[in-house]
Amino acid sequence: MAEHFHVNTPLLESTTMSKRVGTTVYMKMENSQPSGSFKIRGIGHLCQQLATQSKGVVCASGGNAGGAAAYVARKMGVPATIVLPSSSPQLVVQKLQDQGATVKITGKVWDDANDEALRLAETEGLTYVPPFDHPLLWQGHASMITEAAACLGPAVKPGAVLVSVGGGGLLCGVIQGLKDVGWTDVPVIAMETKGADSFNAAVKAGRVVTLDDITSEAKCLGAKTVCEKAFEYSQCSELKIISELVTDQQALHAVETFLDEERVLVEMACGAALAAVYSGVVCRLQDEGRLPTLLGPLLVIVCGGSSVDMKQLSYLKHKLQT
Repeated sequence: MAEHFHVNTPLLESTTMSKRVGTTVYMKMENSQPSGSFKIRGIGHLCQQLATQSKGVVCASGGNAGGAAAYVARKMGVPATIVLPSSSPQLVVQKLQDQGATVKITGKVWDDANDEALRLAETEGLTYVPPFDHPLLWQGHASMITEAAACLGPAVKPGAVLVSVGGGGLLCGVIQGLKDVGWTDVPVIAMETKGADSFNAAVKAGRVVTLDDITSEAKCLGAKTVCEKAFEYSQCSELKIISELVTDQQALHAVETFLDEERVLVEMACGAALAAVYSGVVCRLQDEGRLPTLLGPLLVIVCGGSSVDMKQLSYLKHKLQT
């Protein structure tokens, strides 16, 4: 079996983004992973550790974690059951079935689907694959920072890292990676959309809170409760995590601009991180003195996402304009 399932993704310089923020912007292109997103790093690592003798894996996912679990299971020759909430686009269901997974639709939001996945793991003896809350996932995700550091070389250190936050798995992986390469003093800008802002809500409340509902169209950011570890990191004095929100419209605008300028289509969950550049969040943080005026290069994690196509993009444009 392969040493790991993910690929070492390109680190590309974006001249148009760099022009916008006045410092070099590097994009870690996680959209080019075999499953379409960064999730395959952590999920591949976790499955290699826990599922080699498994009679099957089960994962609850609004898309990308499920896609990664289905891909890894197929490569390992293990059956996969993916539980989705009813809010998932048909496109996602089809992609999972194409990977050979059994798809089950349960409940309205991710949390409902996750309860069903845990029940199946218990009753059918399947290996439960958590989408964001597990140390093995964070270890796997950390590899993207190790790769970026190797690519930039010892003389270059980012001024900040831009990352989208849903359940907090990517954020925890990025922090783990920053620790691994000795970059813990690099600020992390944690981006969410309003209506899928469980991390921001926890930071404001000073404790982990559960949102009443997910009202954002960035469904892949839609965990009502952020993982405990992400919140712990936000409270850690050795780290600098800046939690910021953008609207769905700003995230969608970022997706469209990115498609125009970089010729890559990503989903709205990824658009949240890109909006930090396109909607002026980085420049505002500099004006407020929360980021230095002379900023080192920005490292943007382009987390990707497979639950978007031109039809879905048109639908979102129509829905968010009205």
